[in-house]
Order: sequence, then structure tokens, then C-alpha cells
Amino acid sequence: MIKIGIIGGAGYTAGELCRLLLNHPEAEIVFVNSESNAGNLLTEVHAGLHGETDLRFTDELPFEQVDVVFFCFGHGKSTQFLADHYIPADVRIIDLAQDFRLPAKDNDYVYGLPELNRCRIAGAQHVANPGCFATCIQLGLLPLAKAGLLEGDVAVNAITGSTGAGVKPSATTHFSWRSGNMSVYKAFNHQHVPEIKASLCSLQPGFEGQIDFIPYRGDFPRGIFATEVLSCDVLEEEIAGLYKDFYSEAPFTHYLDKVIDMKQVVNTNKCLIHTERHGNKLLVTACIDNLLKGASGQAVQNMNLMFDLEETTGLRLKPVAF
Repeated sequence: MIKIGIIGGAGYTAGELCRLLLNHPEAEIVFVNSESNAGNLLTEVHAGLHGETDLRFTDELPFEQVDVVFFCFGHGKSTQFLADHYIPADVRIIDLAQDFRLPAKDNDYVYGLPELNRCRIAGAQHVANPGCFATCIQLGLLPLAKAGLLEGDVAVNAITGSTGAGVKPSATTHFSWRSGNMSVYKAFNHQHVPEIKASLCSLQPGFEGQIDFIPYRGDFPRGIFATEVLSCDVLEEEIAGLYKDFYSEAPFTHYLDKVIDMKQVVNTNKCLIHTERHGNKLLVTACIDNLLKGASGQAVQNMNLMFDLEETTGLRLKPVAF
């Protein structure tokens, strides 16, 4: 049984992580840390866990009792936490923030996209979980990069649900503002672009194009739907074959020969992908659940790999009904 600690336990990703791990046959949550909620039941914050657990939040950090710890911090806080706290060397870390996603001289964190780094994740002590947008966009482009087919700039538009903004309310997350509304934010300057570019260049080192990414806020709670457009003269049948071959051993990423819908992936750890040619342009569509394949589900997938479990353990989730 894998003994688990969760730090930053009050947010959406931590709530999803608890839901998954409480029903994981090989996992036991030892502690969920949240200083602001210490002593409160998990169900007082994550109401969907009623009937699942009587665990309480704690302000303690008993690292000696766990095999792996999940960081569910806001971005930029993992580095400071590690500077302020000692974690035993044998305790593995899966960080859901962005602090360690990019390669750096003193960074031993493996980038946790299983479709790209499955073998390295399996042997890793520390894993940096990818961003939600980055996961969806990369999975739509990796087979093309592997084949050396990325030429010039790639135009990307992607829309995300309100849970992508986190649990703390802000001017752009209130229901009265978000409902029936759409808006652009961080155009061409989203924080996930560098990790997308790094992954693509790891497969196609000569790729020098830009990822022209326009993110949108959607009026739904969860999910990401991305469209990616690039120049490509390869036949549609060959493109489909590239995707099917690249993801032939990926249990959660599937290429479909027909148009996809975001609702097919909500509440699952899946990514669905479809491509179609329009003249010399290739349109790639990809969709995921931002809280699962884009965050907590992928984190559990990485944990499974790190502890030599079947990759799908605890993650065969059902999509929402139509």
C-alpha cells in the first residue's frame, strides 16, 4: 500500500486527488495538510467526499510516515516550501504546480507527461506534473513533432472551464460574470507555452516556430477543448496513422476518426484527438478534463508509474452522461 501525503489540500485539484486516492486500491492517504483548515473534516471543504472519508485536515507534516507527497500549491510556492522544509530523500514528490516543469541545471524533476516520458517517470524520484492547457495542446502535437512535421508557427485556440482558475473567487470566476460569457486572457503570453515548446523540441529539435496560443475562459465548470492549425501537405490517412501509432500504448489518449466533443472526456483521465485536412492546412482538435488528465488524474497516473503499478489503476472513470 502506497502511503500518501497531500499538501495544499483545500483547492480543486487536491479535492479531485483525494477523491481518486480514496478509491485507489493500492493507496492510503496518511495526511492532508492545510493550515487554514487544520482540524476540519475534509468534507467541510470537499463536500463531494461525504460518505467517502472521515479524514481531517492537519497543519502537521509527518513526512516520515509517507512514501510520496503531492504538492497542490499555487504556482511558485513549491520552491519556497522546499527551501523552508526538510523532506526525507526517500520520499517521492509529485508537484502539480509549474515550478519544476522546465529543464534547468539543478532540476532533477522529470516532466510528468506519460505519453512522452513514461520510462523516465517510472524511475523518477521527483515529477513535475504538466499544466492543463499544456497537456491538451502537447498531446495534439507530439505525433507531428516526432515525425518532424512541425513547420512554421502553430495557431492554437483553447477554452477552459472555470475550475481552471482555482477555488478562490475572483472578478472573472463569479457565476454571474462567467455564465453565458467568453473572454480571452494572457493571449500569446500564457505560462504554459514554454513547457509546450520544450516538449515539442525534445522530439523535433529543429522546430523554431512559435506557438501562437490564445486561451479563452468558458462558461462551463470543467474541461478543455483545443484547436491547433498548421501548414501540412501530408495525406490525411498518413496523419491518422502517425497518431494511432504514437498513442498505440497510451491507455488514456485516443485518436478518433470522427469529430470529438469535450463532453466525451469530462470526469475521465482521457484525451481525445481528431485531425482533418483543409487544403494545405491541418486542423487538430484535442480535449481533456482540466482537473483530471490536466491535473490530478495525470498525477495519479504518474504515481502508478513511479510505484510500478498498472498505469490505469484507480483511473478507469466514466464520462458524464449526455
